[in-house]
Amino acid sequence: MNFQNNVGNLKVILVEPSGPLNVGSVARLCSNFEVEELRIVSPKCNIKSLEAKKMALKGQKYLDNCKIFEDLENAIFDCDLVIASCGRVEISKNSFFESSEDLFNWISSFKKINNLAIIFGREDRGLTNDELLLANKTFNIPTSKNNPSLNLSHAVSIFLYELKKSSKRNLNSEQQVFNLASSKQIHDSFVEIEEMLLGVGYLLKHTSRAKISKFKNYIFRANTSMHEINVLRGIVHQINWYLNNSKRN
Repeated sequence: MNFQNNVGNLKVILVEPSGPLNVGSVARLCSNFEVEELRIVSPKCNIKSLEAKKMALKGQKYLDNCKIFEDLENAIFDCDLVIASCGRVEISKNSFFESSEDLFNWISSFKKINNLAIIFGREDRGLTNDELLLANKTFNIPTSKNNPSLNLSHAVSIFLYELKKSSKRNLNSEQQVFNLASSKQIHDSFVEIEEMLLGVGYLLKHTSRAKISKFKNYIFRANTSMHEINVLRGIVHQINWYLNNSKRN
């Protein structure tokens, strides 16, 4: 039974962690907050080392059962909702960050989220811009401007605590049915959209990523539903069908 009533399977995902002590501490936090699964993308340390196990304590089962992935796309393949943590608020003028309070209230506003993934980046440089664009929402934990960087395990603990607190606060509120397009659906759709727009000459190879990122950010901010993304994808398929058939004639 997960600690948050409306979240069925909470997954914590670490991208390329380099410190076994941090990994062990996160495993312990997973146990503290009844996280369903710990996933790690391309670890840069031995996650089952003695150091990691000493820090994990009762969370050692999360190290033993941890799933390893080569890239972030595969790590979130089965997740309905993906949230990414980012400490670099100056990344881009096109980046959009949710306030912590708004984000947690939004998550708790749904009746049921079958699979929620929380992504945390590398200790030294966080997540790349491309990785951030795999998340439905991005959040930043506000800290001192003089020392903005948080330890990885500290960031995880703050997020899990705030998520638990918000779930109790919204327990008696009227909740809506979860029907958002998954980050995978949106990502796959934009792969097709980018290919189509490159094919018709609207995008150029060297600038396509930046333009697509702006469009993708808009789709995420609009809280696009599964039906809406399927309509968009259907339009793209029809345009591609027409273009392919017109070339033959």
